[in-house]
Amino acid sequence: MDAIHAHGIRIAESLQASTKAYEQTWLFASHLSDPKAAFLLIFPLTYFFNRRTGVAVVWVAAISEWLNLVFKWILFGERPYWWVKESRLFVKNPPQLQQFPSTCETGPGNPSGHAMVTAAVWWVMASSLASCLHARTRSKLVAGVPYLCYFLVLLVIGLSRIFILAHFPHQVIAGSLTGVVLGVYLSRYIPESHSLLFFLRISASVLVGTLVLHTALEKIGIPLSWSVALAKKWCAHPEWVRLDTSPFSSLMRDCGALIGLGLAQSWKPGGWSLPRATRALCLALSAMALHHINRYSLPATNPVLFYILFFIKYTIVPQVVMLFIPGVVHFLTSKVKKD
Repeated sequence: MDAIHAHGIRIAESLQASTKAYEQTWLFASHLSDPKAAFLLIFPLTYFFNRRTGVAVVWVAAISEWLNLVFKWILFGERPYWWVKESRLFVKNPPQLQQFPSTCETGPGNPSGHAMVTAAVWWVMASSLASCLHARTRSKLVAGVPYLCYFLVLLVIGLSRIFILAHFPHQVIAGSLTGVVLGVYLSRYIPESHSLLFFLRISASVLVGTLVLHTALEKIGIPLSWSVALAKKWCAHPEWVRLDTSPFSSLMRDCGALIGLGLAQSWKPGGWSLPRATRALCLALSAMALHHINRYSLPATNPVLFYILFFIKYTIVPQVVMLFIPGVVHFLTSKVKKD
C-alpha cells in the first residue's frame, strides 16, 4: 500500500502543478459532489421535474452514503494530506502540495464518499433523462448523451478529489465503481408509495446497525477515532476540520432524510399536482429555503447536540421540498384562480 499511496501522491502533485489555473473549477466540482448536495441541490432540482426521480435521489443518496460509511470503517483508508506526513517517505524530497478548506475531512478515505454518492445519485438522473429522451426521439444515440455526460462528471469529480488531497486515485476509482453498481441496483426499488412505518424501520435499522458495528469494532481494539486525530494533527488550518464532515454527521443526515421522506409522503401521498410554471416557482422557492437551512450554523461545542440538530435539519429538508413549499404555492395559486 505504501507504493500505491506514494504513486498517488505523485499524481496529486503533478495534477496540482499542471492544472493550478483551474483551481476554482476543481474546488467547485468537489463542492458539487459533496453528499449534502444530493439532498440540498439535486433533490429539489429533480423532484419538480419528475416526482419519482426526486424520491429516488433521496433514497439512493441516503443508502449509498450510509454504505460508504460502513465501507470506510472496515477498509481503513488513509487520506493523502495526512499520509504524506505520517509515512515519512518524503523527508528528503517532500512533494509540493497544497491543502484547501475542503481537504480536511475527518473520516477514513476508502472508498471516496463524494465519488460513490455522486455516481449513485447521478446514475438516477442520467438513466431517467435517457429514458425520457428515448421515449420522445426513439434515438439510442440521443438517449446515450446523458450517460456520456454522466461519465464525464465522474471523471471531473474524481480528479477534483485527488487535486485537493482528499483521496488517492484508487479510492476515487473504488468509490465510483461502487456508486455505479448501487445506482443501478437501488434505482430499481424506489419507495415511492411506502408507509411512514417503512421509513422508520429503515432509519432505525441504519442507526442501530451502525452503532452496533461501531461498538463491535471498538470492543475488538479498533479505535475508529484514529482518522479524526490525524485530521486534527496534519490539517494546515485547525478551522478546516469541521464536525459536519465526521462519519456520525453522515449517519444523522441519512437517517433524518429517510424519516423526512417518509413523513412527507405520508402527509401528502402522491404530492401536489402542479402545472409546469408553478413547479418552476416551487423549485426557486425551495432552493432559497434550503440555502438558508444549509447556511444556518449549528453549535459544534457539544457534539451530541450538534448531531441531534443535524438529524432534525435533514428531516426537514424533504418536507420543505415535497410538502411545505408546494402546499403554500398550491394554496396561493388556487386562491388567485378563485378570485
